[in-house]
Amino acid sequence: MSFTVCILGSGAALPTGKRNPTAQYIECNNRHILIDCGEGTQLQLRKFGIKLQRITHILISHLHGDHFFGLPGLISSMHLLGRTRGLTVYGPPELQQLISSFIEIGGHKLCFDVQFVKLETTSVQTIFEDRLIEIKSFALKHRIPTWGYRIEEKLKPLHLNAEAIKEAGLLLEDLPKLKAGLDVEKDGRILKNKNFTTAPSPSLHYVYCSDTKPWVGYESAIQHAHLMYHEATFTDQHAARAKQTYHSTAKQAAEMALKMKVKHLVIGHFSSRYESSEQHLIEAKSVFQQTIAAEDGDWIDLEKLSHF
Repeated sequence: MSFTVCILGSGAALPTGKRNPTAQYIECNNRHILIDCGEGTQLQLRKFGIKLQRITHILISHLHGDHFFGLPGLISSMHLLGRTRGLTVYGPPELQQLISSFIEIGGHKLCFDVQFVKLETTSVQTIFEDRLIEIKSFALKHRIPTWGYRIEEKLKPLHLNAEAIKEAGLLLEDLPKLKAGLDVEKDGRILKNKNFTTAPSPSLHYVYCSDTKPWVGYESAIQHAHLMYHEATFTDQHAARAKQTYHSTAKQAAEMALKMKVKHLVIGHFSSRYESSEQHLIEAKSVFQQTIAAEDGDWIDLEKLSHF
């Protein structure tokens, strides 16, 4: 089991030679998720060794082009590569019509099913869950309707004490009960679960906040996250521009992380006016030390981060 994030694009509206528009790939317990899909995302997936066909869920934050213009091309490539497995796309209600129009104009029918899940509520809601993970959406505050996402691991099973299990002569079929927290009956005796198990590893949470100004409305959705990505389009020098365009500065992203007791922060969506993220990082770390600046190709392992 693993929980990793790959930064495919760390730039804002205009691509540069160093930064692609926004996109991230998340692998969480063998679930393969793409968040946003700016222009060139499928090339970034290939560049960083990620197989297109493994992706089963695509989460689109909003309908500004730098967050979804790569989606028609990605879906088309999946079709050309012979995909048969279904794909679920989450996003604003208008997204389905936009993507369907691209596909229809091309004059061919996809060889796999694409299911669109329309996000309309501004409250925190679960949009997907299975036995291992849960994905939630929540509203952000941008110039058009915009959503953030929270990916959570479900409660993990208890760790087993192999030595104690061997001494008690427990069988292989007893192990699922122990992992589930149940006592085991053997030879007329009740063997207490606590004698054979230890506490599970903590469940990890990743929060993604794309284009937004700081806003109390999404605070409850991000609190206590092990890792939060938060846009930091501008430095303090351009704070007025950030306010005007409903974006955040690096310092504001850090203030949000500190306020909501996030453990680690990664900032991104940097404006092309900046040659590097150095000043963003300086300003963010002045408020929240556990901050890193996203760069295209970065891999972040949440399990490793949880030990710091």
